[in-house]
Amino acid sequence: MKRIFLAFFLIGIVDFGFSQISPTRNKTQTQNQDGLIANPDYQDNMNQGSTISTSNKNIKNKDAKIEQYLIISKERDTTFVDTTLNVKRDYKFNYLRNDNFNLMPFSNVGQSYNTLIYSFNDLDLMPSFGARARHFNYMEVEDIYYYHVPTPLTELYYKTAFSQGQQVDAFFTTNTSKQFNFSIAYKGLRSLGKYQHALTSTGNFRFTSSYKTKDNRYVANAHIVMQDLLNEENGGLQDSNIPYFESGNPEFKDRSVLAVNFEDAENILKGKRFYLDHRYKVLKEKDTLTKNKLSFGNIISFEDKYYEYNQEDQNDYFGEAFQQEALKDRVTLEDFYTQLYTEYSNNILGNIKFHVAYNNFNYGYDKVTYINNTLITNRLLGDVYSIGGAYSKTINRFSLEGNFGLNVSGDFEGNYISGQAAYQFTKDIAFGAKISHNSKAPNYNYLLYQSVYENYNWQTNFNNIETQNIELALKSKKLANVSVDVTSINDYTYFKKVTDTGLVKPFQSNKSISYLTVKLEKEIKYGKFALDNSIVYQTVKDDNSVFNVPEIVTRNTLYYSDYFFKRALFLQTGITFNYFSKYYMNGYDPLLAEFYVQTEQEYGGFPRFDFFVNAKIQQARIYLKAEHFNSAWTGYDYYSAPNHPYRDFTIRFGIVWNFFL
Repeated sequence: MKRIFLAFFLIGIVDFGFSQISPTRNKTQTQNQDGLIANPDYQDNMNQGSTISTSNKNIKNKDAKIEQYLIISKERDTTFVDTTLNVKRDYKFNYLRNDNFNLMPFSNVGQSYNTLIYSFNDLDLMPSFGARARHFNYMEVEDIYYYHVPTPLTELYYKTAFSQGQQVDAFFTTNTSKQFNFSIAYKGLRSLGKYQHALTSTGNFRFTSSYKTKDNRYVANAHIVMQDLLNEENGGLQDSNIPYFESGNPEFKDRSVLAVNFEDAENILKGKRFYLDHRYKVLKEKDTLTKNKLSFGNIISFEDKYYEYNQEDQNDYFGEAFQQEALKDRVTLEDFYTQLYTEYSNNILGNIKFHVAYNNFNYGYDKVTYINNTLITNRLLGDVYSIGGAYSKTINRFSLEGNFGLNVSGDFEGNYISGQAAYQFTKDIAFGAKISHNSKAPNYNYLLYQSVYENYNWQTNFNNIETQNIELALKSKKLANVSVDVTSINDYTYFKKVTDTGLVKPFQSNKSISYLTVKLEKEIKYGKFALDNSIVYQTVKDDNSVFNVPEIVTRNTLYYSDYFFKRALFLQTGITFNYFSKYYMNGYDPLLAEFYVQTEQEYGGFPRFDFFVNAKIQQARIYLKAEHFNSAWTGYDYYSAPNHPYRDFTIRFGIVWNFFL
């Protein structure tokens, strides 16, 4: 059935493209939310309240306006292209193309990130695939956007990497008619890194298409995403070489001379996804008091992914192995999901959505394992049937939202429910509150794992992880953005080294964990100078000490902005200070591609200063940054994870350029 679906999916995309006519343009036409959407970088920037440029001098077609270059999310939230330059854009000019304030990058671009601040806003019914340390750049369904543009639009992203490498992200979209749009993009990286055997090579290909009929009754959004993320792994510095790194001895400034734990391993995450969301309006909005709207829709998604770990020879870092050479672990997941939904709205009741869904999963390995008189199966496969719904209503300045989901039958139990409300006191001050509960099974690799290394074989029967979250937020550009997030976690699962063997195993906490996060964001401006501040305070109540975060995380940027050469050049230059307090930072296991709990040594407490010069010339944004320029005089005690040093001082350059035809 899955193959039949894929065939119809691909035929449908091609048929949409060849069934269109030549585009025409109406100068007075405005786009509704049935249109198509774009890049998450733009959407996030809009949320930060940046000013949108409405200049059309760089758009060759004078009839086209910048507001017509639409970007549409999975939830059909719509914004338009933003080519402005501000400090928020500087925060997002990185490999992830997103603000990574809550993350601590590893030494090489494309490696993993240690999490400093956790979020429990995602509500799911199904377990996630393992190898979470490889998923920071893995594009999920919600990371894909759709578009509607009056003329072809291109965006080119480029940034230097470390030692014989570059990173690029090229994007193109066009409307062949008012009814049909497609986009194609590729994000690629190759970087050798400064340490031995730390090469990264990744690629993210995405293709989207969107179609709507002339009367807007039928709308379809589809995408194909293919991803290939490869990392060479070295296990970090050998314990004996840690003093050489921390000494600051010029003899070891060439990081390639430092000995690592091994130089013959790599892991790779590959995936491909085919996705279609289409709906039909049975009742269109009419000029009546209630303005009833009714539509029916269908979502079909198929994703096939695998994670693989390869190593030439057995290494005691992971313990004993069943074979001594050509070690290979490979785990796959085939996930098929389909949903039928209906939406109804009017001016009195608000918006109501209900859906029923079916999920077929097939996770596992090609062989069974018998170890320590225990049989470990090779597959977790089955079906899950679920229901869900959502509600939203806006009354003047007050808005209310809620949603729920429930697995009604099948091989996994799960449920979630959430509600949120917001009130706009003034144009500048808004207050919001959210409460949620989620229960779902642990990730697949906690439930079942097989490896050629004897220690990395298990089949567990863990309970569902339950999280309860309360969030309060005050937003004001004049005062500050303040949020308070309180989370309670029961049956938390984690990886940790067993004391007697020193090898990593999965565990489930029998104690409740309470996690409090308070965040303050405020930008202070004086003339052409500004100070942008993000400060987070965190505290955890955890009797088992398995959920560890730094108490303080802060980022403060002092910068100067001005126009030059008769406003032909806009320049921003300044210094960014990053810091997080010492804590028991999680360690990294390259075989699992997961982080594990450690309570042996605290890391952190080191400052990171970056000096930047950013410029905007027409639609090109140019970025130049001296990263961690204080590394030589504040001490060599900076780590991204135990035995994994952070980056030394380096200068990097990059550009983002939009072309409007």
